[in-house]
Amino acid sequence: MNAQELAALLAYSTAMAFTPGPNTTLSSTLAANGGLRHAMRFVLAVPLGWTLLLLLSSFGVGALVTANPGLRAVLVLLGAGAMLWMAWQLARRSELGEASRAHLAITFWQGVALQFVNLKAWLNALVISATWVAVEGEFGLRLAQVLPLMVAYGFASNFSYALVGALLRRWLAQGRRLLWFNRTMAGVLAATALWMLRA
Repeated sequence: MNAQELAALLAYSTAMAFTPGPNTTLSSTLAANGGLRHAMRFVLAVPLGWTLLLLLSSFGVGALVTANPGLRAVLVLLGAGAMLWMAWQLARRSELGEASRAHLAITFWQGVALQFVNLKAWLNALVISATWVAVEGEFGLRLAQVLPLMVAYGFASNFSYALVGALLRRWLAQGRRLLWFNRTMAGVLAATALWMLRA
């Protein structure tokens, strides 16, 4: 990969990784409600799930998903349903620490699985695999170059959002700030789910 291609990949990855989406929204929300340590299992799950998604896309499964409208519809419905459910649970949280109990707790493997019903993650994996990985005669080398970068981006973006959420905890504990923060984040998740259903 030459310097121009690498620069284009880094610019694209920065835009995709650091703009708000389901992963970054959940990272900041989990940290704001339950602390940075509580959010870390999700922060670590995202790069693993996304790496698996990129590998599947690079080996042709992504093309199968896009070519099969029924399979795509199932993924979209599952993803939108999961996000709307999380948004509903989140919108009702008004006390610090509540997210670490019951409904808003997301296990490591749930975080990994969430990548497979995240339309933004699929789109990102398909674009990267088609543009920077699937180069005739260089597939293995390109994949070995791209994967570590994408793992680093997945971790860095979600950790950054989680850190911001954790830093806001004390401020959010005052009055009804946490409730409104959670409702705002719930609105972002719900809007993402509705976008997925219309895409």
